Amino acid sequence: MIKLSAVIITYNEEEHLEKCLASLTGIADEIIVVDSFSTDRTPEICKAFNVIFIQHAFEGYIEQKNYAVAQTNFDYILSLDGDEALSEPLKKSILKTKTNWQFDGYYCNRLNNYCGQWIKHSDWYPDKKLRLFKKNSGKWKGINPHDCYTLEVGNRAGKLPGNLLHWIYKDYQEHNIKVERFSSIAAEAYYKLGKKSSTWKIIYRPSWAFFKAYFLRLGFLDGLNGFIICVQTYNVTFLKYIKLQQLWKNKD
Repeated sequence: MIKLSAVIITYNEEEHLEKCLASLTGIADEIIVVDSFSTDRTPEICKAFNVIFIQHAFEGYIEQKNYAVAQTNFDYILSLDGDEALSEPLKKSILKTKTNWQFDGYYCNRLNNYCGQWIKHSDWYPDKKLRLFKKNSGKWKGINPHDCYTLEVGNRAGKLPGNLLHWIYKDYQEHNIKVERFSSIAAEAYYKLGKKSSTWKIIYRPSWAFFKAYFLRLGFLDGLNGFIICVQTYNVTFLKYIKLQQLWKNKD
């Protein structure tokens, strides 16, 4: 059976971190936590689970996750966020894979909990994530704050049965705060890449994002929370392009 390193990046994750770490019991052969100097009970919780606790200044989600992978002692990696946990079916899938590893990486579906409701439609499910992979088979890439592990060309991916559980927002206020923050991070990332905004993008991109999530991906089946999620999908896209336009105006 292979040895598996679990890696988690954290910053003030006390609300869900215990569920995350408990779900790794009997699955991971070591747990590496890379913490961005949390000010809550995150370090204390980690000590209770005997993790390897490393503090490292936050440079970006992508950069932090690549740093965390580099700290591991084993060649097979399971990457989680501090507000995620393995479901029982996913645990069984990972244990089975540890005895018969066939691919360079493995996807699973992520099931998101929004204000106490598990969301099963819109852009939020199936929220496919590649979180189990062989070390050096790829890298964390993307545009902050949206990261994804990307396999090198020629490497193969399999699929794991079972859901990765994710407690995303506990209330609407938290969602509003994250929309404001994430739209700023995304606008700055786009600006650094030389991407431009326009009146057309400000109008079209958010409208299409809402239409796709609410109608094409059946967000309406999740009731009021499904509608709110799709409105916030509109908002974060709208704000991203407004802020991107402002960054270019400030430069000029």
